[in-house]
Parts: sequence; structure tokens; C-alpha cells
Amino acid sequence: MYGLEQQVLHTDVTGMPLEWVDYQQAVRLYYADQVAYTCGIVLYTVHGGISARSGCQSVIAVNSIIATQGGAYARLRAREDYVPPLSNASLFRRDCNTCLYCGLTFAVRDLSRDHVRPLVQGGLDRWNNVVTACKPCNHHKGGKTPEQAGMQLLAIPFTPNHAEYVYLQGKRVLVDQMDFLRAHFPRSSPLHQRLARLS
Repeated sequence: MYGLEQQVLHTDVTGMPLEWVDYQQAVRLYYADQVAYTCGIVLYTVHGGISARSGCQSVIAVNSIIATQGGAYARLRAREDYVPPLSNASLFRRDCNTCLYCGLTFAVRDLSRDHVRPLVQGGLDRWNNVVTACKPCNHHKGGKTPEQAGMQLLAIPFTPNHAEYVYLQGKRVLVDQMDFLRAHFPRSSPLHQRLARLS
């Protein structure tokens, strides 16, 4: 069994990953009879109160992956033009905490967001124009492009689809959850290779 801090992967009824939910949100979905089906292992069993009518205690077994009927929320994330929000935490995880200039891996506190085409040169703060950089490399590059700074970019930045973004948001992704998410990554996703190197 896992501790209550372990996140549950919430999907729509078609299996499209939506988000991570904590055990309280998961129990609410079970209790409201909104869970269409479950996958993966049982993470924990939550014991509730005792019914005055039946005298029985409610018990809910929470699986690692739960599917509910989708709504506008699910349809929005399934759209081709959906772009997940950009944050440093997700960016650093996309790039495996690796500086895409020197190739070394760093603690989060030593990383920064670098704009490949700098903002001062008209670059945009978007997934396909930002990479993870250690602070010394970012300082050295300054307001220049990699070519102008004489630096080589080790990987091309990319915009994650929603399933990739859900992975990037996960705190501790279990094997069954990871397998489920990877099935929704595009075949060409750089995350396939990056995750293979980590395992």
C-alpha cells in the first residue's frame, strides 16, 4: 500500500489523461459515483463513517488510475491547438534538469529558463523557444542567440501535448501510471528517449 500523498491519475472515459488528483478528490469521485472504471493497482483503502441506517462502515479502494465521464474540461485538452501552461518546474522536468548548453544535470535551484531567441530580439516566452539552462550558461549567453554566443543547443525545444504535460506535473509517477501516460505520448516525442535514459 502507498501513503495518502501518492497522486491518482485521473482520465476521461476514453482513457485520455486529464490531471493528477489527491486521495480526497479521488474519494469524492468514487463517492459521487462518477468513476466509470479503474486501472492499475489499488493505492489505498479509505474507511469512512458508519451508516446510521445499515450500521456498515463505508470503504473505498482507490486505484492508481481512475476514469470519469469527460466534459468540456476533457474536450479542451484533447483539442489539437491546446497548449499547456509553461512553468519553470514543467520546463526543467521536460529537459530532465539538464542544461541544454553544457549537458550537465543540476538541482532545480541552479537552473533557469533560457529563451533560445532572446526576448530582446523578439523571441517569445513559449515552449518551443525555451530550454533549461544552468545559471552560468544562461549568464554567458545573455541576450544573444546560441549562434551569436558561440554555444551549441543540445536538443530542440518542443511543446508537450496534454499527456506529456500531465507526466511533467506528476510528483511521483508509478510504473503503471507511467506506462499509461507513455501510450499517449506522440511516437516522435523526445520524452521517450529521455525517460529511457533515466530508467
